[in-house]
Amino acid sequence: MKHRRALLGLLPAALLARPALAWRARAQDPAAAAAEAASWAWPQARPIRLIVPVAPGGSQDIVARLTARHLGAAIGQAVLVENLPGAGSNIGYEAAARARPDGYTLLAGSDSLSINKALFPRLGFDVTGFAPVARTVAVPQILVVRADSPAGDLEGFVALARREPIAVGTPGNGSLAHLLGEVMQEAAEIRWTHAPYRGGALAINDLLGGSLQGVLINIGAVTEHVRAGRLRGLAVSSGQRTAALPEVPTLAQAGVQGIEATGWHGIVAPAGTDSATLARLNGEIRRLARRPDVAERITALGMEAGEETPERLGTLIMEDTVRWAEVIRRARIRPD
Repeated sequence: MKHRRALLGLLPAALLARPALAWRARAQDPAAAAAEAASWAWPQARPIRLIVPVAPGGSQDIVARLTARHLGAAIGQAVLVENLPGAGSNIGYEAAARARPDGYTLLAGSDSLSINKALFPRLGFDVTGFAPVARTVAVPQILVVRADSPAGDLEGFVALARREPIAVGTPGNGSLAHLLGEVMQEAAEIRWTHAPYRGGALAINDLLGGSLQGVLINIGAVTEHVRAGRLRGLAVSSGQRTAALPEVPTLAQAGVQGIEATGWHGIVAPAGTDSATLARLNGEIRRLARRPDVAERITALGMEAGEETPERLGTLIMEDTVRWAEVIRRARIRPD
């Protein structure tokens, strides 16, 4: 019995010694050490968290979930969507900016990253706190009126605004559509009453009901209304006509020159994320954009699949930051 107790007393030490011995063995065998490190290399350790800074259901959320599903399958690891809406997307943005830059937290960013820097005076993050990964979609804006509006085209809408007071709705104060509207008014030398809404659906309802004379909004929000003949598209803000509504001219084609303002949805990561991880993510997302089923789904939403390098997305974010800050300053726009 004494010998048995003595033997049992040695077991913990023996068990503790095994990992140490195994570690020494791996240290002496570089190939074994490399194999074990590779087995835990990104993204094998745990699921990836994709922060979406808006509520479920909108186009940004839909695109983020589409990306998460296909990206997870491509890299062999679950990509879990977490909606953190509020404060003009700033709650989600700040959470992502403060996350560890280990590749396991990503952010579904948008053009509001650039806008919010100038719109909100005190933020818990900066656009430089993110590493660009990929733009997933381009989001043209569109000016729409009711099908029975006296404005048959953009020229007629400008003439209407010069004859009488009109109100134009947007999805919110400081939204890309609002800023585009300010630039359009300057270019056409007209003024209208800006009617900001908390979401595009409410603005569209009031336009259909006759309370507004026009709405500026992302094209995906009104594609079905235009196709069904309830609304008329006067102009899109992209440089080229869109596949979703090819009959709607660009602003330049409709007579307002020098204006192009296409929004975007995409993926960014906390600054400091490993460059190899960013390159892998970019490559997989760009491959997704080339898939016919993904492109078809995005087109059905009224948007266009994007395919850009991280460097190009980073340039776009910084250029828009400067551009929209000047518009916000000139128009004296303040957040709600």
